[in-house]
Amino acid sequence: MALMWMQSSASEWLAAASEDPRACKREWRFGLTGIALLPAGRLWDVVIVAEELGRGVADVLEDLPLLRPGPVLWDARRSQVGFFVPPGTASRCCGPGLRCAGEGAWIAAPAPHHRWGSLRWLISPDGAGTLNQPEVLALTLKRAAGRPERGLSG
Repeated sequence: MALMWMQSSASEWLAAASEDPRACKREWRFGLTGIALLPAGRLWDVVIVAEELGRGVADVLEDLPLLRPGPVLWDARRSQVGFFVPPGTASRCCGPGLRCAGEGAWIAAPAPHHRWGSLRWLISPDGAGTLNQPEVLALTLKRAAGRPERGLSG
């Protein structure tokens, strides 16, 4: 029962970024693709990195004590991983190998706790709106890449 509630609240939270949340949830349940295009910059931005680096960083974030990680989406076809961070982070995003999606950008996303084609949640949204902390993400990316970077906060 708790898992169903988590999935429902996670779907509600993620769909709330859409201009039409009901249509978004309908696409996830009954659509041909099972994918919804969601605008970045409203509830979250997304920091995008190469797959190998991103998967390793997602593992580290899940293992950090006292820190609940935010959503992490893996796109195997594009060999990249996206970390959901607070809105506005994209405007301060800089560093080698980082791409950021903020206001004006769109993200293709399957329903939380689901996989569709090459898209899969490494860490699903929790339904409470938890996002990855830019400072923690920047430090973890820097250490995992083994090189100094300016990071996500300027």
